[in-house]
Amino acid sequence: MLEPGQVRASLARHAIRTIHQGDLRPAAVLLPLYTKGGEDHILLTLRTDHLNHHRGEISFPGGGSHAEDVDLQATALRETEEEMGIRVADVQVLGRLDDFISVHGYHVAPFVGSFSYPYPFEVNAGEIAEVIEVPLARLRDPAIFHKENWRHKGRLYPVCFYTLGRHQVWGLTAAILRQFLKRVFPGE
Repeated sequence: MLEPGQVRASLARHAIRTIHQGDLRPAAVLLPLYTKGGEDHILLTLRTDHLNHHRGEISFPGGGSHAEDVDLQATALRETEEEMGIRVADVQVLGRLDDFISVHGYHVAPFVGSFSYPYPFEVNAGEIAEVIEVPLARLRDPAIFHKENWRHKGRLYPVCFYTLGRHQVWGLTAAILRQFLKRVFPGE
């Protein structure tokens, strides 16, 4: 099992690659870790089909920054509370990953945090169609990961994919997940 200090130290070994925000809209996500049944898990969400962005896609809790957010970490924590009911005070932030740019024009800052399980989730049914709890060991299986080159605005981009049974995690969420796994388990 991962200890919070181990995750914090693994993330701290890497300088965060930041991206100038420019005209991009600020956003943040939380990669939530917890221990369930003696195994480390990551929480993902399946977004409802009626949302404007990323409908029907699997993502981490998160979203766009609001004026009242003091920083992007506050955005990630607020959005996690709004979507999953995980209170800000119950999340131990362990670090952050590199900035990402989404195809929808967002500057995304991913944070990693842990919380104690079991937890009384209060899922926002207007945004979340399904909560997906994935054992970390399953995500480390190289057989479920692959990359494809996709063309976007005239350029080829590598797009990451994780196949989890009937679910496909891809794009920005998969790239964030990939970076987290490489930083916490560098030899894999």
